[in-house]
Amino acid sequence: MTLSAERLHLLLARRPVRYYPQAGSTNDLAREWLRHDGPTGAVVIADEQTTGRGRKGRGWHNPPGVALAVSVILKPTPDLLPRLSMLGALAIAELAEAAGARNVGIKWPNDVQINGLKVSGVLPEAEWDGGQLIGAVLGMGINVRTDFSGTELADKAISLETAVGHRLDRGELVQTLLARVDDWYRQLDSPALMATWQQRLVTLGRPVCIGDVEGVAEAVDEQGALLVRDQTGHLQRVVAGDLVMGTETR
Repeated sequence: MTLSAERLHLLLARRPVRYYPQAGSTNDLAREWLRHDGPTGAVVIADEQTTGRGRKGRGWHNPPGVALAVSVILKPTPDLLPRLSMLGALAIAELAEAAGARNVGIKWPNDVQINGLKVSGVLPEAEWDGGQLIGAVLGMGINVRTDFSGTELADKAISLETAVGHRLDRGELVQTLLARVDDWYRQLDSPALMATWQQRLVTLGRPVCIGDVEGVAEAVDEQGALLVRDQTGHLQRVVAGDLVMGTETR
């Protein structure tokens, strides 16, 4: 079934929803809503997203009918902002498994993979008024039926339907995704979120290269930074960057 405002309101019950057949960036729309008293849990959904963003401002275009572009308004305390990235990755990983995917993992920090291929993107963005945190939006883009065959992404990306081998209902996927977001948001300050995210990381124990840092990914700290033992034996703390992984050593 196609996405529509009427169907989403039915599936998501009392949750405030704004649906757009086409939008520039769901994160931008959600941030604007947040600045105008958008409530916790409110969600912006677009069937087509034309100017979405990935990490480092990279473009993220979702054609109509093939993906999910979802941004949720959340209001954590400032110290818990780093955990929104973990929350988004966990929610998507659990959605993928609920849909029937196997071999689901998280490449640090928040790239959900199926059989080593990327299925989603996560972009949390905080909104401030001077030094006062207003809240944050958690943007999630998920490949549902994008066809990557014959493209430069064929050996890097995958869609949920390709992974599970049958048609999926995007409305029901949104419903499941937001249920997982709600559940983990209630546990945002709990050890369980951090522990579950860490257990799902496919990065630990493997050689990595992140910018100028090369070594073996040993662990993550409480803020979600990656701890890499470099070639001189020193432990380097990495908070962001494009990660290239080698063969598992653990």
